Amino acid sequence: METKDYLKDIQDIKHMMSQSTQFISLSGLSGVLAGVYALVGAVYVNGIILNQRNEYITLESSAFKQIILTALIVLVASVSTAAIMTINKAKKQGEKAWNPSSKRLIINFLIPLCTGGIFTLLLLRHEYYGLIAPITLMFYGMACLNASKYTLRDVRYLGITEIILGLLAVEFSGYGLHFWILGFGICHIIYGAMMYYKYDRK
Repeated sequence: METKDYLKDIQDIKHMMSQSTQFISLSGLSGVLAGVYALVGAVYVNGIILNQRNEYITLESSAFKQIILTALIVLVASVSTAAIMTINKAKKQGEKAWNPSSKRLIINFLIPLCTGGIFTLLLLRHEYYGLIAPITLMFYGMACLNASKYTLRDVRYLGITEIILGLLAVEFSGYGLHFWILGFGICHIIYGAMMYYKYDRK
């Protein structure tokens, strides 16, 4: 009987230590929805590009502004959905969504992500359009990889996948939108679904 109590105490201690260093309330379903948003946005952007077949899309063109607006809408929708669903999941688990673990997670995620965002803006300014898709995928992958130390291990594998897709997008530079669809759409749906079935359904 005492041995069982000791084992239970050890398990409780391990669980408490894990919670203090890792934020485990990420919602897998929010990842799936982010992937769906990305796919819808990509279809819309593809339509814009097809309508501009005989014209170059410049920074001043209305087509470019529509593409940027679409990307911002997808980003805001994805972040808002992730925040709302993660907060709800944390409440159900009796945890605080804003705690030292989540702070470390967000900081370590934002550093590579913001760096990549600034780099992307500089590329746009100097008209290196062919590098936009690879750079965004690779820096997003590095952001996931950097943040994975403070959350579910699955995020690490998502990050590695995004980095690989970014490198492939450099080699196949004419298929940037296709790699965006794979990275931000399909990969989010697959990894989000895996996380949902592994953690959220319990």
